[in-house]
Amino acid sequence: MDEIHAQEQAHLSEIYAMLVKIRTDLETTLNTTQKDAARDLRQMSEEIRPDFGGADETIETLAAIETLNSVIDTYNQYHDFTVEKLGRVEMLLRQPYFAKVRLKMRPGRPSRDVYIGAAGITDEDRNPLIVDWRSPVAETYYNQEMGQTSYEVDGKKRTVELELRRQFDIVRDTLNMYFDTTVAIEDSLLLSALRRHHTEKLQAITATIQREQNTVVRHADVAVLLVNGIAGSGKTSVLLQRIAYLLYRERKTLRADQVHLFTPNDVFGRYIDTVLPSMGESNPHVTTWNEFLGSLGLADHASGAHDDPALLTQLENGIASLVLEEDDFRGISLNNQQLIKPAQVASAVAKFSKFPVGPRLIALAKDELHTRLERRLGQMAHKDSLQEEMLGLDVEEQVQVFGHTVNPSSDEEILAATRQYLAYRFASAHDKIEAATWLRIDRIGMRILNTQALSGAEWVYLRLLITGSGAQNARFVMIDEVQDYSVTQLMVLARYFSRAHFLLLGDAHQAIYQDSATFDQIRNIFTETHGSVEECRLMTSYRSSPEITELFTSLLSNRERVQISSVHREGTRPVLREVVNSDTDTQRICYLDALREAIGEAAGNGGLTAVIAQDKQRVRWLEKQLSNTALSREKNDTPAGKKQDVPPHNKPLVTVVTSQDTLPAQGVVLLDLALAKGLEFDRVIIADAQAEVYGNDELSRRRLYTAISRAMHRVTIVSQGPMTPLLTAYLKDGCAGI
Repeated sequence: MDEIHAQEQAHLSEIYAMLVKIRTDLETTLNTTQKDAARDLRQMSEEIRPDFGGADETIETLAAIETLNSVIDTYNQYHDFTVEKLGRVEMLLRQPYFAKVRLKMRPGRPSRDVYIGAAGITDEDRNPLIVDWRSPVAETYYNQEMGQTSYEVDGKKRTVELELRRQFDIVRDTLNMYFDTTVAIEDSLLLSALRRHHTEKLQAITATIQREQNTVVRHADVAVLLVNGIAGSGKTSVLLQRIAYLLYRERKTLRADQVHLFTPNDVFGRYIDTVLPSMGESNPHVTTWNEFLGSLGLADHASGAHDDPALLTQLENGIASLVLEEDDFRGISLNNQQLIKPAQVASAVAKFSKFPVGPRLIALAKDELHTRLERRLGQMAHKDSLQEEMLGLDVEEQVQVFGHTVNPSSDEEILAATRQYLAYRFASAHDKIEAATWLRIDRIGMRILNTQALSGAEWVYLRLLITGSGAQNARFVMIDEVQDYSVTQLMVLARYFSRAHFLLLGDAHQAIYQDSATFDQIRNIFTETHGSVEECRLMTSYRSSPEITELFTSLLSNRERVQISSVHREGTRPVLREVVNSDTDTQRICYLDALREAIGEAAGNGGLTAVIAQDKQRVRWLEKQLSNTALSREKNDTPAGKKQDVPPHNKPLVTVVTSQDTLPAQGVVLLDLALAKGLEFDRVIIADAQAEVYGNDELSRRRLYTAISRAMHRVTIVSQGPMTPLLTAYLKDGCAGI
């Protein structure tokens, strides 16, 4: 063991012992506090004598209950704080820190060692033992600039000298290795991480964030940040680190439920759902486009992915001259009780007919409807049956409705109490007014567009135009794989979350749908709604080996290709299998044999392999062909005379992954390209790579690029007939086994 290793191990042991002590103290505190709380609450509860016999007695009882509730809240807050700190300590005990920087803060002053970990912790004197990777000073580590560098604190730039940048490979209290590094390409922790196998869940990249990634993670808060990154550049990981950074930086004002993350599919959502919790943060509101529509009650509407954006413009133009009709309104009902009739709603809106249809008119109409609802409830309060219903409330119900017991005696008191009772009973009717459920959006839109039905996107957009109401409390919206959204969908999201700041991440070369928005269109949409769009590029592949990176970048222009690099060391060259035979049946059999051979080889080497088909129809065909039924031939019964092992019965060759499934950690899965988006696998087998499926066109190029780039270590491409012309040049270079 060298001297530096010994010194760092000694420091680690000291810090680890401190963490263990902190954990013990916190556990003791929790246990003691729980006992104290139980004792105090028991004593206070015993002292409370509920008495609702009179006004004074009721007030005293409620005051005692309020005091008890206040004590409970205080104990709960302290408990939550302690539990949160204990969670940070438990996380640090798995790996106390991953890096160290030595900084000269000011000339003539001693240098300072700063240890950086997944969370921050201080000793009993509030001196930092470990700083959080998101803290301002930690930026000196991610800058990767030796010598003079800087970081910002509260908007002020601080210039320091970075004298040492050291990385650690640590497991609990054991220092395995350390590395003194300066630039990304020599990042030993990164290279070690890249040699890993696929994991069941996406892992945090806190220790290995690279400079270009850090630019996105710590980017200034802007209205819209658009990130265009190549396949494997860590866009999704960067997005999640960005969320963690924002939650840390704005921890006093930002809650996780104010952050909305749009993912491409449910499989992907489950793949990333442990990243933020592993960093001690709560997950944001994670959804897909279809789930977003479902939350608005539009699950039975078409998604709008293929809508013509001109129809949204037509809705905008139609609103300008729209005259609402009586059939455009529905009444306000609750609990099978109609409170306001459709004609009365129409009358309330007509009162403000001098205003054009839009948010101002709707706001005025809402106020009028609230007033009319109050008047209606006031009229209902005179009914004997409702007064008797109020008088029949038991003590518990009275406290729930009024906050205390009541004993009205005069007609005026009974009327007032009944009115208050009805306000409680029909409170959600006011919510219906605010939600503008009294507007028949479908009917209005169908009249403007002269159509028989509205898509979900058209419905939401029209509602926004008329009412102006979207997600008022959302602070940040993150859209992953933004290149797969249509112009229509993005126009809706930009308006619905008009008050939120956006982070848009995608790869223009991975747009696998015909009707998806271009990056120019994305810029135009958000410039119109949010004023400006700032941009970042991620041009380094961290997922794929150089050989795989070379293959999928061969599908790009020379200008783009020279800007892309891979930091992996040398790997295995991709294999291209072109199965061609003049006899169609023989060609199909040989093709399936080639697939089985590739699958069998992959299954024998561990890790997770994905067989990627272009669409669901091809997945279904391959599932049938690769089933045990299709493998019932004898071992030697193959056209090429090769032996083919037959898997045991009840053990399928591949496992089909659907949107309802969670991605396994190992094995061989079969899925379509849309589900594979954003995911990574140890090996990828691309099925049906023939010219009929991947033609010589732009959409096919993007789909093939996407499929190849899912692979970390190995790629096998198999075609049933002549290989796609997109790979002709690669074949001619002799880079494939045919």
